[in-house]
Amino acid sequence: MKISANRIYLIFIGIFITSLIVSNLIFQKFFQLNFLGINFELSVGIIFYPITFLVTDVVSEIYGKKKANQMVITGIVSSIFCLLIIQIANFLPATEWSPVNTETFNLVFGNTSLAVGASMLAYLCAQLMDIKIYHFWKKITQGKHLWLRNNLSTIPSQFLDTFLILLLLCAGGAIEWNKFFTLFKQGFLFKILIAIIDTPIIYLFTFYLRKKFRITLQEELN
Repeated sequence: MKISANRIYLIFIGIFITSLIVSNLIFQKFFQLNFLGINFELSVGIIFYPITFLVTDVVSEIYGKKKANQMVITGIVSSIFCLLIIQIANFLPATEWSPVNTETFNLVFGNTSLAVGASMLAYLCAQLMDIKIYHFWKKITQGKHLWLRNNLSTIPSQFLDTFLILLLLCAGGAIEWNKFFTLFKQGFLFKILIAIIDTPIIYLFTFYLRKKFRITLQEELN
């Protein structure tokens, strides 16, 4: 079956939104990880969140700035809808026989509203920044040096995202202030390492899509 460019774009949107929302839902669980010889204490949500930046860069490269911005806005709308669903679920009392009682449900999802709200603000600023910087470097490099614009757009936007979301979560009481610097340092470092590691993946995706749709380095799909 031949897959159209529009269908692939919709798949990217699905991966993008899933990574964004699920990362917010699972953020309260922290774990220790030894990655490349470095010991990290991280939220489980941070593992999948960098996928959003990878997808943004692939869409920016192949489909252009307008489609990338549309995907970001779609992610915001989806997050707001998710927040509404969780608020309604939190409000409704559980029955006596419910496998998950009200207290347990609120313990798991009680801070989700704060997380989603903080993430939406941080995500909107960071993603729009990522897209803008990406296309700035794409114009400067005339479509060449994909590794350069990928990392020079992702690293500063991840810095902003990590700083804003931790600032808002600490200010909202979800995380203690004395954890701020450690979580920021380790979270940002982890995201940088992932950004470097995912560079070959971006090359693979863009090479495949350019070959499939017969577009040059300077071209984007309309």
